[in-house]
This record gives sequence, structure tokens and C-alpha cells, in this order.
Amino acid sequence: MNGISNALNGLYDISGVEVGQHFYWQIAGFQVHAQVLITSWVVIAILLGSAVIAVRNPQTITTAGQNFFEYVLEFIRDVSKTHIGEEYGPWVPFIGTMFLFIFVSNWSGALLPWKIIQLPHGELAAPTNDINTTVALALLTLVAYFYAGLSKKGLGYFSKYIQPTPILLPINILEDFTKPLSLSFRSLLHF
Repeated sequence: MNGISNALNGLYDISGVEVGQHFYWQIAGFQVHAQVLITSWVVIAILLGSAVIAVRNPQTITTAGQNFFEYVLEFIRDVSKTHIGEEYGPWVPFIGTMFLFIFVSNWSGALLPWKIIQLPHGELAAPTNDINTTVALALLTLVAYFYAGLSKKGLGYFSKYIQPTPILLPINILEDFTKPLSLSFRSLLHF
């Protein structure tokens, strides 16, 4: 038992290692990575602002903004239907939110002049340029994945882990729990 405790303490010590300088806020006793929070708020403001402007006064003869947002919505619906199937409807908001946040975050890193804004420590960059953001998005995807499986098949969902043979149980479990790591690195390095 003492060996496990020492190993966990060692992992905890590794989690404190930082590369470069970072700007932090203390909020309710928690240390918050302010750089990512600021840029995430900017991305969210861009998304909400553009959506409000485009749909605040819908016209029968659509405007350019309405056309653009209808096109984006149709694209997200088509992607959802292609990957999920006919039961895609409830997943469109989740997939759309993830897609638009990642898309606008990536482009904000390329188009917005983040370096102009001076911080006491560190510098601003796209939210998806931080491993914490990509891991959080990957974990949200994993939770949604398990929720979808359990809501559709109940506890019978876990029978997939012993298919085609129970010998593959450890590999199938490992596969599901390494997906967030793979997704987070793909998203981080894709930037």
C-alpha cells in the first residue's frame, strides 16, 4: 500500500511541472490558467455575438448572415447524421458546439493578434494551443460516448468489451480509455 501511495505522490509532483511562463488567477481558492480562460472567453464571445447578430431579426428572404448560419447548421447536421445515423438529432447541439469551438479557436490562433496584448507572465494564444483545453474537450467527448452507449443499450453496452472474445477485454478497455489522450494530442498538434 505504501508503494502505491509513493507512486501517486510522484505523479502528483510531476503534475506541477511547467514549461514556460503562465499567468494565473486565484478564484475561490483555485488556481486558474488565465491565458486560456481569457482566449476561451473571446472565442465564446465571437461565437455568441455572431449568432445573435445573424438570427436576431430573421427574414423570409434570408440575409447573408442567415444563409451562412443555415449552411453551418446543415453541415453540422450532415456530419452528425453521417457518423451517428438516423438518431443524430439530440447530438447536433453537442457536436455543433464542439466543432464550432474548436474551429473558431484554431482560426483565432491564426488570425487574431494575441501577441499585442501584454500579460504580467506568459502570452495569449488560441485556447486549443493548450493541452488542458484539448484534454477537457476529449474528456467531454468520452463522457458523451459512454452516455450514448449506456442510454441506448443499458448495461448491455459493456458486453462490447468481450467481443469477439473475452481475451480481448483488457485491450478493449485500454482502447476506450486511451481515446481521450489520442484525441487531445491530435487536436493539440493539428493546430
